[in-house]
Amino acid sequence: MNWKLFKTNKLKTRSLLIEPDEIFLDSENLENFNSQQFEGRIEKQISKRTVIFLGIFFMISVLTFSSRLGFLQIRKGEAYLKISQNNTLAQQIIFADRGIIYDRNMVELAWNTKEGVDESAPIGSPNFSIRTYKTPGFSHTLGYVTYPTQDKSGNYWQTEFIGKDGLEKEYSSRIKGTNGSKIVETDVNKKIYSENTINAPVRGSDLVTTLDSRIQGELYSLIKNLSESHSFTGGAGVIIDATNGEIITSTSYPEYDSKILSLGKDKNTINGYLTDKRKVFMDRTISGLYTPGSIVKPYFALGALNEGIIDPNKKILSTGSISIPNPYFPDQKTVFKDWRANGWVDMEQAIAVSCDVYFYEIGGGYEGQKGLGILNLGKYAKLFGIGQKTGVDLPDEAGGTIPSPEWKAKNFKNDPWRIGDTYHTAIGQYGFQATPLEMARAVASIANKGTLVSPHYILGDTGKESLVTVLDIKKGDFEIVQNGMRQGVTYGTAVGLNVPYVDVAAKTGTAQLGVAKNKVNSWVMGFFPYENPRYTFTVMMEAGPSTNGVGATSVMRGLLDWMSVNTPEYFK
Repeated sequence: MNWKLFKTNKLKTRSLLIEPDEIFLDSENLENFNSQQFEGRIEKQISKRTVIFLGIFFMISVLTFSSRLGFLQIRKGEAYLKISQNNTLAQQIIFADRGIIYDRNMVELAWNTKEGVDESAPIGSPNFSIRTYKTPGFSHTLGYVTYPTQDKSGNYWQTEFIGKDGLEKEYSSRIKGTNGSKIVETDVNKKIYSENTINAPVRGSDLVTTLDSRIQGELYSLIKNLSESHSFTGGAGVIIDATNGEIITSTSYPEYDSKILSLGKDKNTINGYLTDKRKVFMDRTISGLYTPGSIVKPYFALGALNEGIIDPNKKILSTGSISIPNPYFPDQKTVFKDWRANGWVDMEQAIAVSCDVYFYEIGGGYEGQKGLGILNLGKYAKLFGIGQKTGVDLPDEAGGTIPSPEWKAKNFKNDPWRIGDTYHTAIGQYGFQATPLEMARAVASIANKGTLVSPHYILGDTGKESLVTVLDIKKGDFEIVQNGMRQGVTYGTAVGLNVPYVDVAAKTGTAQLGVAKNKVNSWVMGFFPYENPRYTFTVMMEAGPSTNGVGATSVMRGLLDWMSVNTPEYFK
């Protein structure tokens, strides 16, 4: 009985244990053990030594991190709290540089310098380049800008450069560039701790202009010197390429300083500009409206030829004046004077010596000579672009005025148009007004025999170069007027331009101003070389004393002399 009980207990005990030989037996007979899952292996307990080592390692790690955390939170907590409160992250603008403006020879006219605009600005404030301009003689053409502007808190409410005049305004969208941005970390003292660029700025595109800075600078100096020495209010000069409308020079005196206006700091100088009665801000080449005087005569000569009202070889006698009945006093005569007694003159001679009587007669008619009449005078002035905007690529261009019965009725109530008004219009007086650029384009159409070009400032502007108007006037008629203008240089009113190094054709004009007529606008326009016309010019000297013996012609003569030495390629 005891033996059976022992045997039963033994069986129970054996059933609970797996003998090693049974494991080995299974591993030999079973082929599907996954060794990666430790199948078929004998399990072994982790040693106490390993457990103790890992416990010590984790305890040291916890103590290390706890001590460091206590140091940062307890001992240095207040210091780091201040840092966290004072350090800030802010997104700041990286201002893009504007494109550079060049002349036709790649001379810089407007460029960027890295000097700071606001020297009192806190360290780390966003900064930008400032514009520097070639001077003198270029301000009205180039214009100026206003810079990005901050409020009292240092935030920029104006984030762009804004072109305010000239090419800077006209082509601002092309040359302004695209601003970038960065993240800046600073403390309470505005000390920078780190910077990270998010978007890089993109510099604006460059402009290559048609201008020749050498000639423009010299022309400005000549106009300025004559104005100051002979009491002219100011002056302007334009040279354009008669074949494509490229503006070689365009300068106006007096002018402002582009850099001073851009910075806006020199309040005394800026206030001086504002109070200057000479209108410093006006670009006289495109916005100045001036009585043209006799420089309109060639266009009315072409009108007379085109209308067939006179043979160019017919001579008209100038004894110094013509007279017509006075509408207010029938027993008296109204006298219209010539500037001198010019004798018998044909059309070419009349242009050369600027005979007023000749143009009175072909303009308004006299005795047996038929005249164009005021409507045709207006028609041909407009045909050559006089009294109209040229469409030049600069802001604030003005259009001129051509007198007419409608214009007089608007400006002089209850005073009808009279033949005397037509006479005065025919010699560029009365209410006639034009800009120097209008007249430069008009004379270009004489030089190229009938094509009205579009003046422009950007080299290779095919759009502008394709905007031309071909005038329906015979080439032979243009040759007659060209000959008359050439004779004006060889023996007529423009003899001061009779130089040995290039043949010039020109027409002068002296427009009397005001009731007292003690002030005059002095004009000269023309083209060169005469045999193969390429360049046309207009110079206007504003409101000088009528007693002056020098005027616009002396300015142009000085420029031609200078060009013969420094830029003779223009005479070829």
